[in-house]
Order: sequence, then C-alpha cells, then structure tokens
Amino acid sequence: MNPDNLLRKQVISEIKKKRLITFILIILSFIYLAINLLLGDAGLLKYRELSSKKQHLEKKITELGKENTHIKTQIKSLKENPFYAEKYAREEFGLARPGEYIFQYDKQ
Repeated sequence: MNPDNLLRKQVISEIKKKRLITFILIILSFIYLAINLLLGDAGLLKYRELSSKKQHLEKKITELGKENTHIKTQIKSLKENPFYAEKYAREEFGLARPGEYIFQYDKQ
C-alpha cells in the first residue's frame, strides 16, 4: 500500500471524526436549548402558567373592585338615608321598633 494513500485515509478519517463530534455537539446544544425553552424557569410552560395566574388575578381584582364600589355605595346610603339604615337593620339583623313583632319563617 502506498504511504501517501494511507496518510490520506487517516486524514479523511480524522476530518470525519471532527465533523461527527461537531455535529453531535450542535445537536446536543439544540436539544438543551429546546428543553430549556420548554421546561426552564423562563420556559414556555412556566409562561403559560404565569399567564393563566395573571388572568385569574385580574378577574379577581375586577370582582373585588365591583364589590368595593357596592360597599361604598351601601355605606353612603347608610350614612345619608335613615330609611335605608332602618331597612338594612330590619333585614340584616332582625331589629324592630319597640312594640313591633317580628315573624320569621323557615325557608324550605
């Protein structure tokens, strides 16, 4: 066998090994990046979870804002309107004026 030919085969073999190693490293890097993008702390799954939580909290904030407005209106009515205060006291606490009787029925 010709020594030049043997040397050429060794060089080609080394080049192929280097290319294979480089290709494997690139593939492993892409796999690592893909896993990190999906499952990491700043990944897609975490983003979707946080996005869902944000929507839930925004909905809760809206509900609490409406409830807060209702309570403020109720407080204003209790302070300014004596008839409303009396109605509220009768309905919520079962209070009555002296000499009045209260009849309560069980709801079935």
